[in-house]
Amino acid sequence: MKKSFFFAAAAAALALSQTAGAQTNIQTFYDFGRGYATTTLEMFKGDSWGNTFFFVDHYYATADQRADQGCASAINGSYFEIERNINFWQDSALGALSAMVEYDGSTWGAGIFCVGASYFLHSDDFKNTYTLALLYDQHIGYGSANVPVKFSGVWGMQDLLGVKGLRFSGFIDIWGNNQTCVINADPLNYEAKDTKFSILTEPQLWYNVGQHFGCENLHIGGEVELSFNFAGHYGFMCNPCLGAKWIF
Repeated sequence: MKKSFFFAAAAAALALSQTAGAQTNIQTFYDFGRGYATTTLEMFKGDSWGNTFFFVDHYYATADQRADQGCASAINGSYFEIERNINFWQDSALGALSAMVEYDGSTWGAGIFCVGASYFLHSDDFKNTYTLALLYDQHIGYGSANVPVKFSGVWGMQDLLGVKGLRFSGFIDIWGNNQTCVINADPLNYEAKDTKFSILTEPQLWYNVGQHFGCENLHIGGEVELSFNFAGHYGFMCNPCLGAKWIF
């Protein structure tokens, strides 16, 4: 699961103009923890009734994985989220508060429908933005949660430490999630534990390297995926990634 690192910047654009145009970017990462590459395509569009955001992740199998699994395709799995924030009262005292619906799906068959509210915060110059959301989750297909609630926080900090083009962004998700997680993946010493919640956060640091040679679209940087009881793995995990981003 990924959440929009781009969303906070786009939300700032929406706050400045109710008719913000569509904004799209593509990110490519190499995940050093898992040993494979990932691409993420994101799109945000604001309008006078709120905004729409979606992203699609593709995970690419290694040559060994393709051989072991007999995969003809390099794509080893996909995940996507689509969100709609409804806010036709943007000019009122409650303009920062939006009603929110979301759907999460993947090639593994799991689906989650979410409904709730989001709240947008920002600094006076909109360089620092923060979005908080509280959602009720309904699993579709399979999966369950004793506490079917998700809390999300998204942040973006532009020109960090006064460095033009340096951006610190990311998200944190905490949600109820009944699953059986693996403690030790060794098939000869297999252990598992039932868990009731998951945590995922992915702070990113990007630098607009393209500003130095007339290509403002190009950014380089990376992220660190920090998780707890996530994707079938029990306890804490850390997966650093290095990547590039192109903003269209």
